[in-house]
Amino acid sequence: MSAQVEADVRTISPEMPAMFDGMKLAAVATVLYVIVRSLNLKCPTAAPDITCQDTPLNRYLLKSCPILTKEYIPPLLWGKSGHLQTALYGKMGRVKSPKPCGLRKYLPMPDGATATFDLFEPQGVHSTGDDITMVICPGIGNHSEKHYIRTFVDYSQKQGYRCAVLNHLGALPNIELTSPRMFTYGCTWEFSAMVGYIKRTFPQTQLIVVGFSLGGNIACKYLGENPANQERVLCCVSVCQGYSALRAQETFLQWDQCRRLYNFLMADNMKKIILSHRASLFGMSSSNMEAADLSRLYTATSLMQIDDNIMRKFHGHNSLKEYYEKESCVHYIHNISVPLLLMNSSDDPLVHQSLLTIPRTLAEKKQNVIFTLTLHGGHLGFFEGAVLFPQPLSWMDKVIVSYANEK
Repeated sequence: MSAQVEADVRTISPEMPAMFDGMKLAAVATVLYVIVRSLNLKCPTAAPDITCQDTPLNRYLLKSCPILTKEYIPPLLWGKSGHLQTALYGKMGRVKSPKPCGLRKYLPMPDGATATFDLFEPQGVHSTGDDITMVICPGIGNHSEKHYIRTFVDYSQKQGYRCAVLNHLGALPNIELTSPRMFTYGCTWEFSAMVGYIKRTFPQTQLIVVGFSLGGNIACKYLGENPANQERVLCCVSVCQGYSALRAQETFLQWDQCRRLYNFLMADNMKKIILSHRASLFGMSSSNMEAADLSRLYTATSLMQIDDNIMRKFHGHNSLKEYYEKESCVHYIHNISVPLLLMNSSDDPLVHQSLLTIPRTLAEKKQNVIFTLTLHGGHLGFFEGAVLFPQPLSWMDKVIVSYANEK
């Protein structure tokens, strides 16, 4: 019996290594397939899809800003993944970020709040010889110390622009709130105060309005609220905004493109910001918040829950729908008459494709609007680089300054 078993072992043994090698090759092939699919390595690169009316001004702008019509090439190994572009932006903002030196300004608001912004003087003469100021509104919970803002400001300064960067109310961890209110999705009060200061202090300056993500909503809403807000404004650039919070909330609850996960992560960050100002928001006698609101905040798992229980109450909105309706730029953006560049990315995991019908339709109807849609870039990523390592300056930075230079 033992001789038979020994014979069987000798018969089977030579085949076993080959079988294991086959399994290893199959596993490697599967991993490579998943990597290729998840990183979209087979997806081609292309020039942005541009929607605009055929007018002399638009033809001039597209000809003078060749970067808008040339192929955007992200880093080869990971740049075609909107998730990785977004994650890299969210984790580190930019690589080798500079540290421009600015002066922080404090502006008292009528309701007792204190708005702050950082002012950066130009590091050279603008190509036109004019005095031009970039008034910049960052993304949700962001401020002048974020790396992507620092990189853009440093580049703009070197091109001869003065830069004023709004610090969203409550976003800076070392600045205490002076009233029971912080920034919201579309409140333009602080941005308006900053622009007003710039206009008074530099009566000769002209303005370039720039908004990133939530900041794009605020910037466009500010310009569209009152025609007087567009005085001395040369143009406006909005990057990666969603245009309508009411329509966006439905998509943010979907698992498609992992938006539900992003929603949870952003809600967690908002929760930390709010809780860092717990004493100011919930402890002041003039506060609209109650103990029950604080309890609901602790259990919130989405931005919508936080907006409904906390954010809408800063301005006395009766419902979440009313808050989203009144704070979205979609109801004001058509009033903008200055040149307007709207930029989005097709693989932005935060902005659903259905929301992009808003800027596309606007560009088809209004002569002053150009809508630029890239294949890649994620949410505020737009990294460039050869294979693996991205460059400090992004495609987004170059486009904004190139467009502004032609105004």
